[in-house]
Amino acid sequence: MKKQKNGFKLVCIALFLGLTVWYLFPTIQWNLEQRHMENMTETERVQYQSENAQKLQSLRERSLSLGLDLQGGMYVTLEIGEPRLILELAGDFADEDLEEIIEAANEIALDRRTDFIDEFVSEFERRDPNAMLSRYYRSDAENITRRSTNSEIASYLKSQRDSAVTRAMEIIRSRVDRFGVAEPSILQQGTNRIIVELPGVDDEERVRNLLRGTARLEFRMVAEPDEINSARQQVREYFQAQREEAEETQAEEDVNLLDIFSLQHHQYAFGYAAGPDTATVNRLLEKEDVRRLIPRNTDLMWGARSFASDGGIELYELIAVRSQVELTGDVITEARVAFDPTTNVPEVSMSMDSEGARRWSRITGANIGRPVAIALDGYVESYPTVQSQINNGRSSITGIGGVREAEDLVNILLSGALPAPLDIVEERTVGASLGEASIRAGLYSTLFGLTVVAIFMIVYYRTGGAIADLALILNIIFILGILAGFQATLTLPGMAGIVLTIGMAVDANVLIFDRIREEMRGGKTLRAAIDNGYSNAMSAIIDANVTTFFVAIILYSFGVGPIKGFAITLMAGIIASLFSAIVITRVIVDYLTREKTAVVNFG
Repeated sequence: MKKQKNGFKLVCIALFLGLTVWYLFPTIQWNLEQRHMENMTETERVQYQSENAQKLQSLRERSLSLGLDLQGGMYVTLEIGEPRLILELAGDFADEDLEEIIEAANEIALDRRTDFIDEFVSEFERRDPNAMLSRYYRSDAENITRRSTNSEIASYLKSQRDSAVTRAMEIIRSRVDRFGVAEPSILQQGTNRIIVELPGVDDEERVRNLLRGTARLEFRMVAEPDEINSARQQVREYFQAQREEAEETQAEEDVNLLDIFSLQHHQYAFGYAAGPDTATVNRLLEKEDVRRLIPRNTDLMWGARSFASDGGIELYELIAVRSQVELTGDVITEARVAFDPTTNVPEVSMSMDSEGARRWSRITGANIGRPVAIALDGYVESYPTVQSQINNGRSSITGIGGVREAEDLVNILLSGALPAPLDIVEERTVGASLGEASIRAGLYSTLFGLTVVAIFMIVYYRTGGAIADLALILNIIFILGILAGFQATLTLPGMAGIVLTIGMAVDANVLIFDRIREEMRGGKTLRAAIDNGYSNAMSAIIDANVTTFFVAIILYSFGVGPIKGFAITLMAGIIASLFSAIVITRVIVDYLTREKTAVVNFG
């Protein structure tokens, strides 16, 4: 009977150990792949990732990843732009009065830290108690009509905000997944905020652009060179007259800055300026007198990338494009990184759906020899000249800085447009060195605790202690396997949980071995003492571990962030330690005492 019981236990041990190795194996493979790719050039890495995309994605998803506090990374709090969303929901019904109300409501909400939509409705009703919000908002899908009450409109706006946050989270997750971050954390906070944790990320500016980009892709015609030259000349003359009349220093500085409009390196560029000066140029261009000098059907957009540098200062083009949007990114069905066959320079190749291809064919056919500006989020990515009519719906964005920038652009295009702009309201960066220090500290504390406990067990329980130490080592392996199996993230509090389970793992063996010693002091044989020791200690072991397991469940259910990481590791440790103490040590003890003459010392 004993052999049959141990046979079943051996099967359980082999099965548990096999599953552990199975779940940990992708982690080992992923780390080897990471080291392999670190030795590649950027072009080789992109090609290797493209050829092995499915394999790498599978390994990354199944591997045990480290949290933000262990490998470094970024913690970002994003806030959805509710004022912009509410304004856009009004569509063509929006007017200056609505914009003023939205601006006032936003200031009140920020000052009082209250809900923006509630303040928006209150501000609207305060200005005119008899006015109806339905004059601005209609939705056939939501049954919002001209007769809808302000309360119904408020509920509609809140539902649209909730949908926008949910959609934004989906898009951010899609972008982050393509970015290659292992085990990101993306959570909603309150009604309009999103918390993003990106372990292992060190390129802060790249992440900011990735998270905030609304992905509004537009195809516009570039303005005629004659119109550009005429408008530029008029702007120059305006500021020349201002310079002659100016008496204050600040005015003279502003005028001098506008000398950029006397410079051009391309016939379609309205002018260019250094990166730090672009904000000031935008402010000056907003002057009413200046805006009247620019053709009504023309917008001025900065280039997305610098075209040259002057003394280490990057220079950016100001490009004149038509106000009419010929085509938007909604028609894009596919985007990928490609390389120019002649220069091997990276570019982004795009494909359109049937409707987009039809319209693109009409646009290119009617504008052969003229440039088409491809703008993303208000910045011109490129403005290639149409060489011939394009009938297959394909186009490319050229002039991209490098492979990484091309990858990010593809990511944003494929993920879709955000329903509203996102603002970064909080940002923290954990350096890789701090993460490595945390790993070392956690590893050293784990090894120190393991060593102290192991030495104590051997000194105090002799052979029994050595058996417990073996089970302890297997216990740690089992914990990591469980975490990998559930695709959990190992954090610094999680490592603290592992240290705690080291003590808990031997607690069961202490109870068992002390009961065995008591039984042997009572005059029982070794076999009888072992049987009684395990059976009599079982109730205390189960009570202690089950109670702790319930506490871990509560911590996991109501805790956030680090507390959840601790709770997950604690639960995995309890399961592994129970299995180690009840099953593994018993099988080893039974094996060592299978002969009647065997002597196993329990201290």
